Amino acid sequence: MPERVDSAEIALDKLLEETDSPDAGALVVFGGTVRQHHDGKAVTAIEYSAYAPLAEKALAEVEAEAMARFDILSCVIRHRTGKLEVGELSVVVVVRAAHRADAFEAGRFAIDTLKKTAPVWKREGYSDGTAVYLQGETLPGAGE
Repeated sequence: MPERVDSAEIALDKLLEETDSPDAGALVVFGGTVRQHHDGKAVTAIEYSAYAPLAEKALAEVEAEAMARFDILSCVIRHRTGKLEVGELSVVVVVRAAHRADAFEAGRFAIDTLKKTAPVWKREGYSDGTAVYLQGETLPGAGE
């Protein structure tokens, strides 16, 4: 089983091949890329870090929950770590289903849920030489 969270470039063609099915009438791919701006600042790069064992578990749980909640054939998630330049792919969700509505719903669920639950952090670097760790969404149960 390939790792879901690592520093390797995301091989989208391989993910599409791995999830291919003659039963799939719908394919939804969400890709998150490093954009060149945030809150009025020019972004030069983002450095992603994660506690890999926990991040792997969290992404596997999101995939499994999507499979259980939606009528889909597959859900695969990959997230990169390390320093990524503007335009680079940082996260991918690939969903295949018989019908598009299920694929769209599952894809949206997967990206939204991983953003809330996966222990992946990002440090944005700016053109003025500063860098900031951005606060993600609060993990469920934090602060209780």
